[in-house]
Amino acid sequence: MHDTIEAHGAGATTPAPASPPSTSALRRLGRALAPLPWIGPAVILIGAVVLWPVIEMVRTSLLRISSSGATLGNRGTGNYRDLFDESDLVSVLLRTVVWVVGVVLVTIVVSLALGQLLNARFPGRRIVRWAVIVPWAASVLMTALTWKWMLNYYYGIVNKVLQGAGLIDHPVNWLSHPTQAMMWMMWVAVFVSLPFTSFVILAGLQTIPEDVYEAARVDGAGRARTYFRITLPLLRPSLLVAAIINVINVFNSFPIIYAMTGGGPGSKTDTSTTFMYKLAFSGSGDVGESAAMAVVNFGLILILVLVYLRVVGWRGEAQS
Repeated sequence: MHDTIEAHGAGATTPAPASPPSTSALRRLGRALAPLPWIGPAVILIGAVVLWPVIEMVRTSLLRISSSGATLGNRGTGNYRDLFDESDLVSVLLRTVVWVVGVVLVTIVVSLALGQLLNARFPGRRIVRWAVIVPWAASVLMTALTWKWMLNYYYGIVNKVLQGAGLIDHPVNWLSHPTQAMMWMMWVAVFVSLPFTSFVILAGLQTIPEDVYEAARVDGAGRARTYFRITLPLLRPSLLVAAIINVINVFNSFPIIYAMTGGGPGSKTDTSTTFMYKLAFSGSGDVGESAAMAVVNFGLILILVLVYLRVVGWRGEAQS
């Protein structure tokens, strides 16, 4: 009888008592949501200012919209087909890449030298710094119009100065030749981009400890070696910020091109931004096709930024 009871007790499975609900998951959820009251306004602002316009842009590119803004129905990928059938699209995209790469590269190179100058100690340094800010503080449209009048064929100061110096024999209509017009517009874009880039580099230079340079001088490093082995590597974060912001700004630069040439003659000086404007407001005014061009622009900006980040090795920089 005793053995039977023991066997019965050994073979029987008694249900485990129900455990109280665990509070660890709720605690983790509470900790995850704790920053929400602080970052919530920023998230809402980003959603309203950035994400919603992007979604609306993509949605518009799939609609048939009249020049007055009335939605006439869904068009699917028809706007993209019309866009890729444009005879000027390939040349506009290639010109845009040349425009962005050329302006940003020249801006960075010149700003490196200008940043070094602004970081040096000399009489009147504060006045020079204020003077460098002027092109950035002024309206880009006003600056572009000023240069357009300076390049005027009849009474522009550029022709008068070059004739007086004996560099040209007769006035040149600079903005009527696509290549010359692009070069001048790229110069204006560099001119208005220099202040921001130079001050970003100046801020980076001022964060480099003087002890590093003293150690380099003790080791016998010359100026060139010190610059390329110490200054430039330590400027990488500043150069990264300056280059990315410049890529975005130059890519979307509309006032310079539209004020100086209007993208002409024809579309020989158009970039994708002015070309997008013409699709919406010139001729038949196809807003849907213009929205498709805006989506392409958005993708191109992402590609250019990602390629640049890949080239400079931003992941290694972030990990170090």
